[in-house]
Amino acid sequence: MMAFQEKKLPANAPFSAKALNWVDARFPLTSTWKAHLSEYYAPKNFNVWYAVGSLALLVLVIQIVTGIFLVMHYKPDANLAFNSVEYIMRDVPWGWLIRYMHSTGASAFFIVVYLHMLRGLLYGSYRKPRELVWLFGVAIFLALMAEAFFGYLLPWGQMSYWGAQVIVNLFGAIPFIGPDLSLWIRGDYVVSDATLNRFFSFHVIAIPLVLLGLVVAHIIALHEVGSNNPDGIEIKEKTDANGVPLDGIPFHPYYSVHDVYVVAIFLIVFTAIIFFAPEMGGYFLEYNNFIPADPLKTPPHIAPVWYFTPFYSILRATTSQFMYALEVGLVAYIALVLTKSKLSGSIKTGFIVVGAAALVGMFIFDAKFWGVVLMGVSVMILGGLPWLDHSPVKSIRYRPSWHRYVYVVFGIAFVILGYLGVMPPTEARTLVAQICTFIYLGFFMLMPWWSSMGQFKPVPERVTYKPH
Repeated sequence: MMAFQEKKLPANAPFSAKALNWVDARFPLTSTWKAHLSEYYAPKNFNVWYAVGSLALLVLVIQIVTGIFLVMHYKPDANLAFNSVEYIMRDVPWGWLIRYMHSTGASAFFIVVYLHMLRGLLYGSYRKPRELVWLFGVAIFLALMAEAFFGYLLPWGQMSYWGAQVIVNLFGAIPFIGPDLSLWIRGDYVVSDATLNRFFSFHVIAIPLVLLGLVVAHIIALHEVGSNNPDGIEIKEKTDANGVPLDGIPFHPYYSVHDVYVVAIFLIVFTAIIFFAPEMGGYFLEYNNFIPADPLKTPPHIAPVWYFTPFYSILRATTSQFMYALEVGLVAYIALVLTKSKLSGSIKTGFIVVGAAALVGMFIFDAKFWGVVLMGVSVMILGGLPWLDHSPVKSIRYRPSWHRYVYVVFGIAFVILGYLGVMPPTEARTLVAQICTFIYLGFFMLMPWWSSMGQFKPVPERVTYKPH
């Protein structure tokens, strides 16, 4: 254990230097600044995609700060919640601005997180040695979904109330424990004051603490292995005599200043939405949520907020007729794994057992249960990307050209699922959602094969960079 030491400074040293020396002797302020900013060497070929992570951190701060001010006036009581939101909007000085910043910030958070994940997908940021960075990111995404869901009930409007009723009732589809689990989540037999109070506790205290911890772990894990880049080249493999990467530059001031520019553009768009279109045509704030919750009057169409709708579409697409297609698809996938994969015999045996159990379960349990399963799998499968992608290169820059069309088809299917999730279901829309569900899941399940197919381009030894 190192003894306590304080650097000896000249007697005429500035007061600021003495104060910093006093702090450094008791807290690693300067070393932390160097490790994560001024001496953290990032690849010099970053593009605008790499500023989205900083935007996500900015929006997180906006949500926390605005949330603190909203809690000062919000009443987590079924009889007072809706009126307290109206009070914030109408009577609290600048309350409308704080509320719209928070509601718009929720959508902005998911927009930047989806873009952040898309960048990781395109440039292979989940590949070795960044598997843990990616897993922390997926955990952040799950915590963010939970945070948004719990917060969605708090305005106690019609869509908040009935949306929470529908989502909580989904847990009732789980065999044996479902009804009791739904009751435990609600705290009552229906969504009521007890539900509002526990959702408020989770939204304001529990989930934010988890989210902050995961964000810190995500950043620490990233800075431990270093940032990826558009070429997918590890800059730590080529360093100078001092161990500084030849293709790296300090994050501060180079990228911190660059991020300020991107942040300014983001804030212009963000404020424009807040002042001119905070409801965004009903996608950010639904019209039914400006009506007090009424347990006796069901809205004609219940749908979650847009950032949940791709996964909600997968849930709705799982009908009894769709189960036949799933059964055929599962059998075909098991046959593909057994005949075309290089897995060991024991793993293949385990795969057969799990696949057979799932196949039997499809005959035992109804489509509602499997809809919930597929909705969960569609989110959780993101965590398996580091082991599903068998491409010999990381970045899409050096993959076969036709791989780009695979990503495009996947992206289109995801957007279509999101759009269909906010629309009332019809027979034609359900069919389209079912096709897009197969495309979405097939993208991941077939990735071990298609990701390694084709003619790959040679990856340069050093990063490609054009000064600007």
